[in-house]
Amino acid sequence: MCTDAVEERGDTPGATIAAFTCFCNDSKMVTELFWLLDDDGLPHGFCTVTYSSTDRFEGNFVHGEKNGRGKFFFFDGSTLEGYYVDDALQGQGLYTYEDGGVLHGTHVDGELNGPAQEYDIDGRLIFKGQYKDNIRHGVCWIYYPDGGSLVGEVNEEGEMTGEKIAYVYPDEKTAYYGRFIDGEMIEAKLATLTSVEEGKPHFELVPGSPVYSFDKSTSSCISTDALLPDPYESERVYVDASLISNAGEGLFSKIAAGSHTVMSFYNGVRITHQEVDSRDWALNENTIALDDETVIDVPEPYNHATKYCASLGHKANHSFTPNCIYDPFVHPRFGPVKCIRTIRAVEKDEELTVAYGYDHNPIGQNGPEAPEWYRVELKAFQAAQQK
Repeated sequence: MCTDAVEERGDTPGATIAAFTCFCNDSKMVTELFWLLDDDGLPHGFCTVTYSSTDRFEGNFVHGEKNGRGKFFFFDGSTLEGYYVDDALQGQGLYTYEDGGVLHGTHVDGELNGPAQEYDIDGRLIFKGQYKDNIRHGVCWIYYPDGGSLVGEVNEEGEMTGEKIAYVYPDEKTAYYGRFIDGEMIEAKLATLTSVEEGKPHFELVPGSPVYSFDKSTSSCISTDALLPDPYESERVYVDASLISNAGEGLFSKIAAGSHTVMSFYNGVRITHQEVDSRDWALNENTIALDDETVIDVPEPYNHATKYCASLGHKANHSFTPNCIYDPFVHPRFGPVKCIRTIRAVEKDEELTVAYGYDHNPIGQNGPEAPEWYRVELKAFQAAQQK
């Protein structure tokens, strides 16, 4: 059943504009606005179609079917645009998520079939691979904006599940290769990415490699294998006596590295901000906020390398002129943690430092919310800056 109103357009002789309200077979109301109709009353030309779900399509029609450029505007804020042939999207299409991320995909008869690439809201590549009937297919790459990538042949559901999946570190060389379930490392060995040919990676297992698995810490367990070093970190940093007065041990670079290089990881037990705020500063020497809910801590005795050396980021000392920053990192073994990333080029054997980031202007306090040694160093630094 349809009701309509038709009037002649003044700018194009013989053209009409028509508004329809129709009830389709599934009883869902569709309101359509057509600029041009053919002799059979079907949309012919540029049209805007608004559905009862509030989804909207804008594009070209030929005798009632979508043909030519068109774009869907979905109720959740996402969009899909591309070229339509005989009412179906064909070739390259661009899907934009509600958060601004985008998926560039190849379409056949309205479905994703073929190469695709996905980018996050900041334009960073987060997926590259193939689709088959709208599901990820074959060898795919998943890139973590916060570090590293997953690669392998996905299962029938498009998941990174199988015996030949790999996590590749940011150096695009060091890798874990083995069994993963939906992207989680179950049992893998150290490997080297030797080449990538037409998107397919080739790995060589490192002889004598230990077995690695996902080992996210809890509030009481820092690691099930606290003395198993991280292989990527081990090639880049070492611990030695700090060059900073009264700082104890420090973290040093084994190699010359460029700016924005991930050097080390900051893993530890996971506790709450409330726990940290309620105890003495002396117990918070190796704490760092992970997010609004969680703090990472490396407490006694794990601050000693003989008890814990799976990660070494907690050994980096403070500086008001640091060469590194703390950054989020998705680690295959530790899960979400922080990493130590350079903010300028560093030399071999240079000490790596970070700014601890204490609040210098806490509400209701005279001076920074920080331990006494930090207050002393801050005053000395500010005095030196005024000279």
